[in-house]
Amino acid sequence: MQDLSLLLRILFNFIFCFAGIMHIIKPKFFKNFIPEFLPKLAVNYVFGIVEFLLGLGLFFTDTVKIAAIGILVLLTIFLPIHIWDATKIKPAIGSKPIAYVRIPMQFLLMYGAYIIYLHA
Repeated sequence: MQDLSLLLRILFNFIFCFAGIMHIIKPKFFKNFIPEFLPKLAVNYVFGIVEFLLGLGLFFTDTVKIAAIGILVLLTIFLPIHIWDATKIKPAIGSKPIAYVRIPMQFLLMYGAYIIYLHA
């Protein structure tokens, strides 16, 4: 199980650091994911920085547990947004099938963060 946890740490580090960087360099891609009543650019940058820092936190032994909990919380916050996106006529992610697949993927990512937390 330690090997799985290490593999997940590396995978999540890549995913979250990459996503965080993409929030900063391609903010237009994420604007349709953010509800209209929120300040889109500010929310995008804040979550991009948070994602990057959480991914980075998985590299350091002292911060793995905190980063894993942070990722779990972040994924929980994003879940309603993914469900909302799947209900739109034209989902921000592109297509309905991808929007629907993303919802169970969110639960798998949440479980992965939990595994990382347990074995940190």
